[in-house]
Amino acid sequence: MTTMTDASVREFKMPDVGEGLTEAEILKWYVQPGDTVTDGQVVCEVETAKAAVELPIPYDGVVRELRFPEGTTVDVGTAIIAVDVTGGAPAEEAPAPAEAAPAEEPERQGRQPVLVGYGVAESSTRRRPRKTAAPAEEALQAATALQSELNGHGGTQAVDRPLAKPPVRKLAKDLGVDLASVRPSGPDGIITREDVHAAVASVPAPAAPAAVEAPAAAPAPAVTYDGARETRIPVKGVRKAIAQAMVGSAFTAPHVTEFVTVDVTRTMKLVEELKQDKDMQGLRVNPLLLIAKALLVAIRRNPDVNASWDEANQEIVRKHYVNLGIAAATPRGLIVPNIKDAHDKTLPQLAEALGELVATAREGRTSPAAMQGGTVTITNVGVFGVDTGTPILNPGESAILAVGAIKLQPWVHKGKVKPRQVTTLALSFDHRLVDGELGSKVLADVAAVLEQPKRLITWG
Repeated sequence: MTTMTDASVREFKMPDVGEGLTEAEILKWYVQPGDTVTDGQVVCEVETAKAAVELPIPYDGVVRELRFPEGTTVDVGTAIIAVDVTGGAPAEEAPAPAEAAPAEEPERQGRQPVLVGYGVAESSTRRRPRKTAAPAEEALQAATALQSELNGHGGTQAVDRPLAKPPVRKLAKDLGVDLASVRPSGPDGIITREDVHAAVASVPAPAAPAAVEAPAAAPAPAVTYDGARETRIPVKGVRKAIAQAMVGSAFTAPHVTEFVTVDVTRTMKLVEELKQDKDMQGLRVNPLLLIAKALLVAIRRNPDVNASWDEANQEIVRKHYVNLGIAAATPRGLIVPNIKDAHDKTLPQLAEALGELVATAREGRTSPAAMQGGTVTITNVGVFGVDTGTPILNPGESAILAVGAIKLQPWVHKGKVKPRQVTTLALSFDHRLVDGELGSKVLADVAAVLEQPKRLITWG
């Protein structure tokens, strides 16, 4: 590995992209030696114990060396890329005279190396250019960069590609909508959620509307092991952090789990009604939304459950806010991003936040900040056809609610056995700060709201 000693060469070190993280794995390089980079341009994607994050370079220049290959885990503070800040321009493209350099300084004063989306001025950010643009090409390159930012991609994109943010693209993909055929109504020609839903409504007689709500699972591909009897998979990044956190939680907090089976027929009817409500147009309405609202109502009625245990000071810390965690299965493992201040959100606001949280998690773009500060969590194991489970607490939280599959079952209703929509809820809680009475009240309140969702009006 070459050592850079030239004063014109700057080394970019692996930053701490979370709170107190010590290492990160380089997932992908977006540049190679010889490429020109600009201040704020994303040069690589790394995975920490919390999430996958894109790293921007904090200065202009030409890449001289990539210090580590993809797949390498690097300690925070270690140089990962070397950049010649003089630009390394050949003779025919000599840089401007030295006396002209100070003219750029006022514009660049106060600029700090930051993560993507955390402060670099949008007007000066151009991502992943491969060659220095000639003056005649700068306008086209700037337009391409803006197009790329709006589309949520770092590479060069065609200028005529429809403008839409990642959650909207995911929605269009789920609904089978070609964005090129959608009429945009957002500012600067950006396609919104409402535009996608309008495009769906304009299509006559969809063949399989149920596929939107629950896509059929694709047949599992054949797996071959080339004769090997074992496969070893390194545990690192998010999966390693999950394993450590779950072991710490299970053997630190005394878990108690309680169960209740609930008739949610009225809740399912309300879901269908809300889908037609004008205030909910363009939003994804599903049972999880009302379950989340029911839990928030139960916490409001029983605020002591929303707390954490401070072992160092031997104190119970009661939270006067609810950051509602939603467990999400992703290709990199289970993560639990949370909706900040969920207790203050209306039902439409909660639906919007929940939709964005899930879409971002599925795309692998959940930020470390989105997974910090949670107070209680919901895990929906019912989507896998499971009746319920005994969930382990997310570290630092006092309770977690597991939601089982909603199934049509025989149920005694008004003195007669009838087919009803039924599910089983399981609430695990930290017995150091939540006793059996409090835990039972919370679970009973959630069940009561789901059985009679009109209680959302009187209790919420």
